[in-house]
Parts: sequence; C-alpha cells; structure tokens
Amino acid sequence: MWTTKTFLTKTKRGNILKIVREHYLRDDLLCGSAACNICPHKDDEYILDSKPHSICALFDYEHYLILDTNVVLHQIDVLEEDALTNVIILQTVLEEVKHQNTAIYQRLLEIIGKKTRKFYSFVNEHHKDTYIERNPGEKQNDRNDRAIRKAAAWYASHLSINNLDGQYPQIVLLTDDENNRKIAQEEGIVCCSVKDYIENVNGFVGLVDKLSKNVIPESCSKDALYPAHLTPTQIHTGIRNGKLYQGTFHASRENFLEGTSVVSGFEKPILLQGHIGINRAVDGDIVAIEILPKEEWRKPSDIVLEDKADDPGDLLEEDTELLTSVKPIDTSDDEITPTGKVVGIIRRKWRQYCGILKPSKFPGATRHLFTPAERKIPHVRIETRQSDVLASQRILVALDSWPRNSRYPLGHFVRSLGPIGDKNAENEVILLEHDIPHARFSEAVLACLPPDDWTIPEEEIKKRVDLRGLCICSVDPPGCTDIDDALHARALRRAGPRAYEVGVHIADVTHFVRPNTALDKEAALRSTTVYLVDKRIDMVPDLLSSNLCSLRGGEERLAFSCVWEIDENANVISTKFHKSVIKSRSAMTYEEAQLIIDDRSRQDEIASSLRVLNALAKKLKRKRLDNGALLLASPEIRFQVDSETHEPMEVQAKKILDTNSMVEEFMLLANVSVAERLARDFPQCALLRRHPAPPPAYFHTFLKAASQQGFELDVSTNKSFSKSLDAAVIPERPFFNTLLRIMATRCMQQAVYFSSGTRTQEEFYHYGLACPIYTHFTSPIRRYADVIVHRLLAASIGADVTHATLLDTKHADALCDNLNYRHRQAQYAGRASVALNTHILFKNRVEIESAVVLAVKRNALQVLIPKYGLEGPLYLPSDKFTYNEEEHFQICDDVILKTFDELTVRLSLDSTNLQHRKLVFQLVKPHIPGFSYEPEKEGEKMDVETVVAEKSNPEDNKGKSTQKKKRKDNAEIKSKKKIKK
Repeated sequence: MWTTKTFLTKTKRGNILKIVREHYLRDDLLCGSAACNICPHKDDEYILDSKPHSICALFDYEHYLILDTNVVLHQIDVLEEDALTNVIILQTVLEEVKHQNTAIYQRLLEIIGKKTRKFYSFVNEHHKDTYIERNPGEKQNDRNDRAIRKAAAWYASHLSINNLDGQYPQIVLLTDDENNRKIAQEEGIVCCSVKDYIENVNGFVGLVDKLSKNVIPESCSKDALYPAHLTPTQIHTGIRNGKLYQGTFHASRENFLEGTSVVSGFEKPILLQGHIGINRAVDGDIVAIEILPKEEWRKPSDIVLEDKADDPGDLLEEDTELLTSVKPIDTSDDEITPTGKVVGIIRRKWRQYCGILKPSKFPGATRHLFTPAERKIPHVRIETRQSDVLASQRILVALDSWPRNSRYPLGHFVRSLGPIGDKNAENEVILLEHDIPHARFSEAVLACLPPDDWTIPEEEIKKRVDLRGLCICSVDPPGCTDIDDALHARALRRAGPRAYEVGVHIADVTHFVRPNTALDKEAALRSTTVYLVDKRIDMVPDLLSSNLCSLRGGEERLAFSCVWEIDENANVISTKFHKSVIKSRSAMTYEEAQLIIDDRSRQDEIASSLRVLNALAKKLKRKRLDNGALLLASPEIRFQVDSETHEPMEVQAKKILDTNSMVEEFMLLANVSVAERLARDFPQCALLRRHPAPPPAYFHTFLKAASQQGFELDVSTNKSFSKSLDAAVIPERPFFNTLLRIMATRCMQQAVYFSSGTRTQEEFYHYGLACPIYTHFTSPIRRYADVIVHRLLAASIGADVTHATLLDTKHADALCDNLNYRHRQAQYAGRASVALNTHILFKNRVEIESAVVLAVKRNALQVLIPKYGLEGPLYLPSDKFTYNEEEHFQICDDVILKTFDELTVRLSLDSTNLQHRKLVFQLVKPHIPGFSYEPEKEGEKMDVETVVAEKSNPEDNKGKSTQKKKRKDNAEIKSKKKIKK
C-alpha cells in the first residue's frame, strides 16, 4: 500500500514549488511486544516484556512507556539510567531528535542498542494504521504530536485485541507539553509528565537529581536581574539591518565578568563586560551583539579575578570596580576596544561540565551550587538529595536553562566521576572538559583491523619501491612508541658538484585506514592523538599506532616516502614521492642521536647519515630564518613519572638539542614539498595549513614592555620581526631572549587547516614559517589531517584511487573545522594535564626559585619560573602597590616592578579551594616589608640566601651593572610619574 506526501517549498527566486513523493505503508510491521498475540514474532524479535514490572507508584499496573520528542531531548540523562525499561521510541521521535540534536540522537541509538534496556524502535511513519497526513495549515510540530498520540492509541488497542481477560500491558505517554497532555487525556490516552513519573519511581536513589529543569520564558520572568533576550525574529531583522552582529562568545579565563567575540567588520574582537553586557551568555554560545556608542568603548580588563567561595544569592553586584576605571575614554588610545552587549542567544553550545558541589550551609537543603572546573563557566545551581555523598566527588552536571531572575544558570546532576584528588578521576575531568573522545574503540572499529600477526604480503611489496636496503633511522622523544617518521641521507656518487639523496619516510597509515570505514570515521572524529603526562589517547587503535604502523627499528614497515636530491648548500634539485617498504636500522632518542653525531670515533653508516642530515638541516634552518621565519619559544617541561604509581617525581624544562632541529627541518621540508604538489594537482580541495599574520593591535603590550628594556622591535613584517628578535640580547641575561620569544609566541594567531578552494593564493601564507604554502604530511598516526593529505598525494601519483568525499570542497571545509577544534582542545588538555601533575608534585613541597615577570596586571604579576616552565599570578594588594595603567608597572615605595624583571619567589600549593587547587607565588626578593615572604625556619633562610646569591654572583660584574642600570631605569620611571601627576 502507498500514499503520497506533498511538500511546498520556496525557491531562491521566490517561486513556490510543489513536491509530491510516494510514501509506502505496510501492515506487517511488528509491535515488538511479547504480550502481543497478533504480530507473527520470532522468539528473538521480542523486545518488550509480556509482563513489564512497574516501578512508578502512580501506575501500579503493567505498562509500556511512549515518549515524545522533548522528553528525549531534555531528559536523555534520565533515559541513560537503567531505571526505565520497556519503552517504545517512535520513528517520528527518532527523526525529530536526529534533526534537532545529533549528539542526543547518537546517545539514544546507544540506549536502543542495549538489549537489557528493552527500548523498541517502532516505525510508525510506515505503518498503515499509525501514519497520518499533515493537515492544511497545521504546524509540523502539531502534526508530530498528533502522530505520537495516534501511535499511543493504536498500541493500546492493538495489545487489547484477543486479550479478553484484560491481562495485557497498558500504554503511558510521557510528555511535558501541557496542551499535548490535555488533548491526549480527552482522547482516552493515559499520560503523565516526566517530573511526576520520575518523582514517584521507587528503588532508584538519585534518579530525581537527573531531571532537567524547565525553562522559564523570557517574558514571564519575575524579579528580573538581566535584560530579556530578543526573539529569533528580532535578532534576524537586526542582523539583516546591520544594527546587530553575530559572533561566538569567548569568556576570559582571568576574569569571569569579561569576554570577547569576533564579528565581521571590526578589526578587533568586540569586548563584552559585566553581568549585563554578557547577559547570560556562556563560553561557546553564538550570540547577537549590539555595539555600544564609541564614547562607551573600553579597554580589556587588566585585573585577575579570584574565585569567590560563597553564593551571594540572586543579586548582581556593581560591575564597574571589577572591570575598568570609569574615567573619560580617550578614543585615540590603541588599547581602546569596540565594546558591545549581548542582546540575544542565537544558539546555545552548552555541554556537560565537570566540577565539584558546594553544599548549602542550611541543613537538609536540596538546592546547592556547583563549581565548574573550567574557570570560564559560571557556577550552576542544581537540586540533589545526595549532597553528603557528592561533596567529596568530582561530578558531571548539565545546564538546563538560565532564567532572567537567577544570578546563575540552572542544571542537573548527571553522574559522579570519582573521588576528588583520585588520579583517574582527575584525568577523566581533563578529557571530558576538553571534549576529548576517549571511549574504548568499538567492535565495529576493531573489526576493521588486520590480525595481530599481520605481515606485509609479497604482492604488496611488488607494488612499492623497495627501500629495505637503505640506512633509514628514526629519531624521537624518549618513550615514543607511535613512530611516524624516519630519515635517511647518502652521498650520490657522480661527477660534478657534491649532492645527496635525502629521504623522509612516513608511516603508511592509509593502507590500513580505508575511506568511510568505521575505523576511518572514528579517526576523523578524534582527529588527533592526545598526550597527557601519564597517558596517551590514541587516534587509531594501539595495534596500528604502536605496532603495525610504527616505524620500529629492525622491522619491515609500509611507508610513504618523500625523496629529494639536495646539493651541498641545501638546495633542492629534484623531488619524488612513492609508496615504499622500509626497514629502520635504529629507533633512537634525540639524545642518543646527538651522542652518535658528536662521537667522532663512530664512522659507521648510521653516524654518517646523521651527520649529513644534521649539516644540511642547519643550512635549511639558516635559509628559513633569512627568509623571515620566526624562531619562537614556549616554556615546555618534562615530568619524571614513577613507573608503578604514575605519580610525578620531578619536573624539568625540556632540553633542545641539534637533533631536535635536524628532524624538524626535514619534516618542514617534506610538508612544504607535499603542499606544493597537492596545490598543483588539487587546486580546489587540497588540505593545507595557514598561519595568518597577527594584527598590529596584538603586539601593543608586548612592544611597550620590550621598549622598557631598551629594544624597539619592528613587527611590520615577519622578516623584520625575526631580525629584531635576534638583535634583542642582554649578554648578562641569557634567558632574556628566550623570554622575549615566549612572549612573542603569545602575540600570534593560531595556525589553522583549510581547504585550498576556500581561500585566495595570498591567504595560503604561513606567517611563522615564512613560506607561501604548507601542509601536514609527516604524522598520520597521530593527526587525521595527515591521513587526508596522504590520500590526496597517493591519488596525485597514481598510487591509490580517489573518492567522492576527498574532492568535495564542502565536506573538506567541515572536516577542517573539526580538525582545528580537536587540535586546539588537545593542546588545552595537554596543558591541563601538566597543571594537574604540577599540583601533585608540589602537594608536600615548597620551593624558592628565580622568576621573571611576563605581564603586569592591575592587581597581579604574571610570573614564569624558568627552571620548571611554570607560570601563574603573584597577587599584589592595592593598599601597598600603585598601578601605572599607561606604562604597565607597579610601584611600592622605592620598588618598581615591570615586565621582564627578575624576582625570587616562593612556590607552594594552595588546596583550600578543592576545585581550583593552585600554585601560590609569594614574593621573596625584592624584599617589601609587610608583603614579601619572611622565612621562618633556618633551612628556608639558607635556601633564600642561596637563590639570591646565585642571582647576584660577585664573580660576575655584569650582574652588578645590571642592578645598577635597573635602579637608574626605575628612578627615571618614578620621575616620569611625578611629572605626569
């Protein structure tokens, strides 16, 4: 049997188009109930029990549940609990959920897939007795509600047939739509709200806590604290008229009362300040922004706000003192930023958040405040009767709504992650907070893998270039098991100028990860391997990442090779690419390779190859720097971890050797060579990587700090900037130039992946590397971008076939968005792991160390400990220090503190706030009475004296001259301050 479905749609030209489709209906679709004596079920097709046990006191009889769409969308956390069973999910609901929220749709499919849950998916849209047409003028939502009621009524009738004794399951429709419930009751359908049903469930403690809170309409909010958000129609009209702007809200980590949003038409991000300015936007939300008049524009805040432990209730304090001074604005000031306010929410980007519960001070209270681990997220009010248990746990909470009359958003408890301080629970927090997919690989993914004892088939070797006879080696960090790349170099024997054959050999991951398989889709979702201090979250299963694809020493492996002919001046004469078979002679660490290069007694093939590579790499690097490439830096550290407990035992800054640079140079060269080939053969869909030049405004504070040290840096081009950085040297302060480069790194924009068809040729440029085109080819085990690049390159050289999605620019653009997001989140997760292990290391430890000032804020100094690569705020009391807003320095009596100053600080761990444990930096030197730390024990006094003595070594007269120059500079600054007054 079939019917027709008719659609009316509007074309781009405004014409109305009528579309008629055939819609097939069947009478043999099974109801899924074991209590049914009509449908011809097989034993294994029974999903719903014949006598379902009731757990709800409101319904003391056997029954099945039917859910409407909003119940699934808003109460998925309740549904994921084992409490509810024998549930019918209609096709109408499935399709609506899929259309509105793909993440919840996937979660629902997982529930349906578990046989123990007894969730049955009924195809009501194709059953002849449950399908309904949409009435003329009827809204789609109303039609779907009618379809759900029709299916509920059919089930009740269907199960009653031939059950004359009345012993059959009843139907209960769960819906929170009051109008839908009213109509259902009039039609004789038993129905109930989710809240009433769950609150009467017996035997499942904590289930009520998972109920999502109802949204209070903007127009009905009493005692409003916040302005009402505009309606979608008003927002759309405002954006179309140019009165409003759309952007993503990015909250500040240092100041929860401030955020920014990048919008088109403005060079600088729009500044959003205060409770009213942010107007209930949460980090990641897409918002509608109204730009304030120019006279109301402000500077970004220069204050670091500390987290308050108490709940101030539903009131908003005055924002002005917490943000910026309310003096008249000089619109010519470079630091003045376009300022706006949020007037509407276009799309919420809420997710589940990790954190801890702060139980109410009132005994027996069920309403509590939740503190998220992410500082950019506001506190959340939740209701729970388990506060005594949850107070010691890391928990997961979901946001439900943010009414106008509530200082904080409302949410509900999802689940516990484990005890606070437990290493596994804390790692789980890091992974969840940074949205890192880390579940075990599914059976479908594992089914795509070759057997554990897989070896390279002879027929595959015949298709490839056999390089097993070459002296190929890999050089990686210690403990590396996912070895992506290996190198070789050998002199070419021929007449004329000396030349070398140099090869970069990359693991051929695409041989195993084929397009559109479950393995490929999972790798695309994860996009990158995530490295925490004590664990690794692989992009592909361990069989590939640490075994079959890893270029381990002495084992035959499939590779994708980029081989150059290079002259002795490191000029590339020719380039060729081919799939290959290799057998690495040795897998070395950077330090091992460096020792071989430096050991002149070693004259074997490995040593010779490494020396050629090292010599050529230095020439390649020199060329890059001469072209304007920036040599930047970051404070990277390495932990020594106990092999049994996985607890950190020691931390130190990473050592950079010549071999680090050697490997880097040839990886860069390979990436550039591949990018050039892809752009030539796939001009519309090559996956490339660009690094935009930072806007001049990004350098403002950095340049002012450098000028205070006597250096006028030229940032007009990357080449002039590179030369300026090279020249900015203070001989008696060897770390100064590194510090300068660390700060320069923070002025940069993020490098991003993009599809070549979406940008002009000029936009391909990579600012940091000073090269016109670049991509990622060299790490396919840990980056999905490289997998796509391998597929494109293989198609380019005829080594593999192409496929539709590879050439689809729209698909490539969406892929790049996910790649950029996952790459960024992986970086943040790695940093969070470093912070966690630093806190564990300093749990019972205090250190006195040298430090340097990275930035001067209104109420704090941001300081860096070079020895450990650690940084954090050193708070300054306003009653002792005076902040110079124009020059960015702090004054206390004769002491002036500014960027790049050297200090001595005491490091300790503050665990008073369980959620935000933090390293505390206390000033030791220069000594300020009543503020600087005073050692109490003799041992601490000796430590302080040792550190201070190392800083001002009497053997180094240059150190004394530095101190003298500093006093002179400070005197000049003080005199300038008096003149300004």
